[in-house]
Amino acid sequence: MKKILVCEDEDAIREFVVINLKRADYDVVDADSGEKALDEFRKSLDDRPFDVALLDIMMPSGMDGVELCRLIREESSSVGIIMLSAKSQEMDKVSCLMLGADDYVTKPFSPSELVARVDAVYRRVSLNAGAKKNFKELLSGPFKVDTKSHTITKNDVNIDLTQVEYQILEYFIKNVGVALDRKSILTQIWGEDYYGDDKIVDVNIRRLRMKIEDDPSAPAYIQTVWGFGYKWATD
Repeated sequence: MKKILVCEDEDAIREFVVINLKRADYDVVDADSGEKALDEFRKSLDDRPFDVALLDIMMPSGMDGVELCRLIREESSSVGIIMLSAKSQEMDKVSCLMLGADDYVTKPFSPSELVARVDAVYRRVSLNAGAKKNFKELLSGPFKVDTKSHTITKNDVNIDLTQVEYQILEYFIKNVGVALDRKSILTQIWGEDYYGDDKIVDVNIRRLRMKIEDDPSAPAYIQTVWGFGYKWATD
């Protein structure tokens, strides 16, 4: 069964989320604080890790969702992370995406939107976790992509990527020199039914540049196509 961790300090919201995820056939473990959620996450690593973590950004006492996101991502590059946020927490959303969150859902949200967003992240996580029968190695300049292990190296040095970052970089490398608009990147990585906006693409590109570029402020590989999107170049 699909396993998800839910961290939300407001009882009514947490119960609403848990009920709807259970109806969608998720095995749900819930916590009302960041500390409890982190403990549950770490315990799961020795048994059956979570596929997805759904974390509230704002918790009035103790560890907040931003710190929890950071700690979980440090310990796992494969778990899908979705943040719950209020509309006023725009900078916190960006901070979480920069720390490795895969998506965010803005309150208030409908049950159908919540489940759709969780399902999308789960599908991506489960696809990445599955063994690839047809091994293929992609080469582009100093980069080498192993499509079986979902790893990428630069000059034979492994680049530590989340699964979303890996998918974006693989998509670029398969389309060298092609100008890709934000919508096509969003559809390729997050799916056609993604509820959010294309801002999530820009944040992930910024994060990728920090990991792969010699000078992220003057990117040589992920180049901006002004007013359109991005393209991959190795010359």
